[in-house]
Amino acid sequence: MFYGAMALALANMSGDVVMTEAGKYEMLLAASRESPRLRMIQPIQRADSDPVQRLLNAFQPGTYVRPHKHPSAGASETVVLLQGELGIVIFDEAGAVTQTIRLRSGSLVDIAPNVWHAMVCLAPDTVIAEFKKGPYDSETDKEFAPWSREDGEDLVRELESLFDN
Repeated sequence: MFYGAMALALANMSGDVVMTEAGKYEMLLAASRESPRLRMIQPIQRADSDPVQRLLNAFQPGTYVRPHKHPSAGASETVVLLQGELGIVIFDEAGAVTQTIRLRSGSLVDIAPNVWHAMVCLAPDTVIAEFKKGPYDSETDKEFAPWSREDGEDLVRELESLFDN
């Protein structure tokens, strides 16, 4: 996956068995630190055509995932926090915040289809595992909220402030 010349993801994994364990994310974390977006995806599925998307996503402070929803029927998104700390913000149709969720290591959240949500990194070297309905198609995977903005430091700080306490 690329955005212009900027890599959004590492190559899909290969082999019959793929294994990773706590504290063994250094290559992915290094890529997230070097990325202008301060995050990087490591697909676990062998091909984007797999019926279930499985991926690791590494975040560094200063990044956020723009408010979006997964509009396909049955396209819930399950997030498991493996290390670090992540904030999830839920919005109504008009863009008002309806819920905030702070994930800590071992936490899991499942977000139903058509629920507007964003993610913001709250600690260095945060890694999540995500599971979503596939196959992956960049045209249909997600819909960005029309009231949301692209990445920006002011927007990141605005979302981070929802978790100041």
